[in-house]
Amino acid sequence: MPTLPTTGRVMIVTGEASGDLHGAHLIEAAGHLDPGLQFFGVGGPCMARVGCEILIPGEELAVMGLVEVLGHLPALWRAFRRLKKILYGPQRPDVLVLIDFAEFNLLLAAQAKKAGVPVVYYVSPQVWAWRRGRVRRIAAVVDRLAAIFPFEPELYKGLDIDVEYVGHPLLDAFEIPSERCGYLRALGLDPDRPVIGLFPGSRKNELKYIATTILQSAVLLRRSFPDAQFLLPVASSFRRQDMQDLVAPFGLPVTLTDGNIYDAIKACDAIITVSGTVTLQIALVGTPMAIVYKMAPLSYAIGKRLIRVPFIGLANIVAGRGVVKEFIQQQATPDQIAREIEAILTNPDYNDAMRAGLAAIQHRMGEGGCAARVARMVSELSRKSTAKERSA
Repeated sequence: MPTLPTTGRVMIVTGEASGDLHGAHLIEAAGHLDPGLQFFGVGGPCMARVGCEILIPGEELAVMGLVEVLGHLPALWRAFRRLKKILYGPQRPDVLVLIDFAEFNLLLAAQAKKAGVPVVYYVSPQVWAWRRGRVRRIAAVVDRLAAIFPFEPELYKGLDIDVEYVGHPLLDAFEIPSERCGYLRALGLDPDRPVIGLFPGSRKNELKYIATTILQSAVLLRRSFPDAQFLLPVASSFRRQDMQDLVAPFGLPVTLTDGNIYDAIKACDAIITVSGTVTLQIALVGTPMAIVYKMAPLSYAIGKRLIRVPFIGLANIVAGRGVVKEFIQQQATPDQIAREIEAILTNPDYNDAMRAGLAAIQHRMGEGGCAARVARMVSELSRKSTAKERSA
């Protein structure tokens, strides 16, 4: 089917490392469908590599927690004003694409609505987890919503918004992991010794509140497993030196890797991880894990009153049950986490049961093609927008 020519300009905004990856796959898919689309906005190195003009690096804005946001308000406000000016200016975009990053992006969507710029929201706000009343606010400012979980469209039933379940973006990004032994040997590790993954996340405040707990857990595990090897993937939002400085005080033999995340996951016998998208990446490979979640005490106290789901980790949320143990706030102690990893490594029945639960999550996540479906949404809205301007 021939592609119609277009010169559509698309502003795309994400403040997360995972959103940077999803945005990159969307831009690639749009390039095949509608090569004339030009992307610019807020993102990271993945989006830059596929041709997006990065006006503001996403890592400058990424923050988690209500209290933590306060320290980032000046940077967030400067970014918001700059993007708002573009929305109302002579070079305004034909479409605004928002990826996750809910509080910032919903404010931007409201400005786009006033400016007459259609909005596609991809990886929509998790209204099923907390503040379900936001569905009406979202419907008022978003034209098309790309839902990544099959239960999300029902939440918007009866509202004036076009919601389509597109599948989960991780299925497009999934790469079959390399052969474990060869991968480990290339890193200088021994495939015959246990490998424990330390996954501290991609946000600065995850490092602040969670990384120390993860590394302290590793110190305890080394006492129980003197031959254990530790593998730590470096997120694209950090430098290797950042991680080296983080690890150095603990005296652990930690190997850093910044390659394919799925290779790192496959290489591990067990993983200690933060609670976000990475838990789904781990589930896709099937490596047993323990989930750690900590934040500023006040942020947690407020969030606990608002959250309406029984789990923190996305893997458990998709499963609808506690496949993986979660260690949250005061319960996230190095001793408890180390005991869980020890159980995974030494109890074959427990290990097998967790792997079976992770396989069920893989099944529930469905099939790939998500990026292509969202690219179609963006292309359709861009064509309508440019046609409207030409006829005006």
